[in-house]
Amino acid sequence: MTMKIKSCELEKVAVKQEQYPVADVPEFAFCGRSNVGKSSFINAMLGRKNLARTSGKPGKTRTINFYRINDMMRLVDLPGYGYAVASKKDQDAWAKTINDYLAYRDNLAELILLVDIRHEPSAQDKEMYRWIVESGYAGMVVATKADKLSKNQRQKALSVIRKALDVEYKELIFPYSAVTKENIDVLWDELYQMTKFHSQKD
Repeated sequence: MTMKIKSCELEKVAVKQEQYPVADVPEFAFCGRSNVGKSSFINAMLGRKNLARTSGKPGKTRTINFYRINDMMRLVDLPGYGYAVASKKDQDAWAKTINDYLAYRDNLAELILLVDIRHEPSAQDKEMYRWIVESGYAGMVVATKADKLSKNQRQKALSVIRKALDVEYKELIFPYSAVTKENIDVLWDELYQMTKFHSQKD
């Protein structure tokens, strides 16, 4: 089943907990290094060009952006980590923003890691993925920029990602390309099923 998007909006832009929207629907948050392509990915998921603001400058997204979909779920764009040029003060502030959200958001249904398929996951990627799995989430990984590699290169790269992150099942890694929109429908099916499960549980 392909989920049809009847409505989507940038509902809230937040830094502090008191700025979050009411926790009334399941949320699916996306995390990853700065410039891994989270905003482009969310735009592709929503079928919009500019709803999620993209930037060529790593570390530009410093807020948590909440996108409400069909009044039944939210996609949440978390600030990117690992931007070396940022000051220690900025890095600490971003870390606090992310940690506060992850620690206290009870309606977080799934936390999904985005990595660049062309590069081996960083130490921070590994740390984040370990936290995701240990916190009881499924451990889904979106490998962005898949169109940049040939079929053979892609299979090799996916094996590197799986080994580096210690992903239990290869089916948890979804190659994705903003150009081809590969696996968008598959990911929507996953999120829709989790939304139904989360709603029944509540």
